Amino acid sequence: VNPGFQGQLKLYEAMGCAVDTSSVLYKRYRLEMLSERFSEPQDLPREVFAVDPTTVCQTSNTEVLYRCRKCRRALFRSSSILSHTEGMGPTAFAHKRITESARLSGNGQEKCTSYFIEPVQWMEPALLGVMEGQLLCPKCMSKLGSFSWRGDQCSCGRWVTPAFQIHKSRVDEVRTLPVGNFQTAK
Repeated sequence: VNPGFQGQLKLYEAMGCAVDTSSVLYKRYRLEMLSERFSEPQDLPREVFAVDPTTVCQTSNTEVLYRCRKCRRALFRSSSILSHTEGMGPTAFAHKRITESARLSGNGQEKCTSYFIEPVQWMEPALLGVMEGQLLCPKCMSKLGSFSWRGDQCSCGRWVTPAFQIHKSRVDEVRTLPVGNFQTAK
């Protein structure tokens, strides 16, 4: 049995022996397969992209909406975030020759400073034909983060492939309150 098929079986088992296209595990697997197949993605399948939150109403009160901090345009939902296991922190950056004092200043609880998400429809023009680049807000053109089909390193030290990275400092969380239509920004 080849290793690729074994990986697919493990994924199937992890999803409860059913194909769940909304699962984070499935989304990450699909993106990894795309990054291996395309040397320069010219024509990506439509199902790769999450729905642009400006085109549909929010369906769940528990789902968080993320907006551009500068112009408040809706960018993605919490269901688009692809979580990853936390890396080794500063020791993962040894190849960048971080000094011992900088390594010791960390408290051991290295936090991710970015969200790694699945591609959203508004990103499509930026992604086609290039392997890496900047992600700009589609409304105000401020820099939100970057993408790389080859992968990128998170601030926690974990390597994420492919990487569609949005910096937490560039977006606001908007949670819907259960009573009324009021929203709170974090």
